[in-house]
Amino acid sequence: MKIAVSKCLAGYNCKYNGGNNLESKIKELEENNEVIFICPEVFGGLPIPRIPFELKNDRAINKEGLDVTDKVLDGCYKALEMIKENGVTKVILKENSPTCGVHFVYDGTFSHTNIKGSGLLTRMLKENNIEVISNEEYNEEK
Repeated sequence: MKIAVSKCLAGYNCKYNGGNNLESKIKELEENNEVIFICPEVFGGLPIPRIPFELKNDRAINKEGLDVTDKVLDGCYKALEMIKENGVTKVILKENSPTCGVHFVYDGTFSHTNIKGSGLLTRMLKENNIEVISNEEYNEEK
């Protein structure tokens, strides 16, 4: 099976703070599947580390008030293209992320408050009929 996974979940240091969200069950996917690692934020040219951003009115606004939506969307399009080119059948993304959140994202206040909603990449993938699950859903499956 060809799967795409948020890079941070596999231990790559690509989070806004330079860290990762390593999950051993996600890392184990490489043993039996062809895995493609994606980070739309990095694909879009945002640095590591970077100023965190959250969604406000469907725009990616960083903590300093700068709108980085164009860079994030550019990275999302690159991730979508990579997913399509590689015939990926399932994508596992980091819940709560403004880019990758599947069911929840932060509310735009930088207070670590989650609200129902999807990140920009998740929306794009669903619009293209690509199966998306969160890391939390994946962990519950196993």
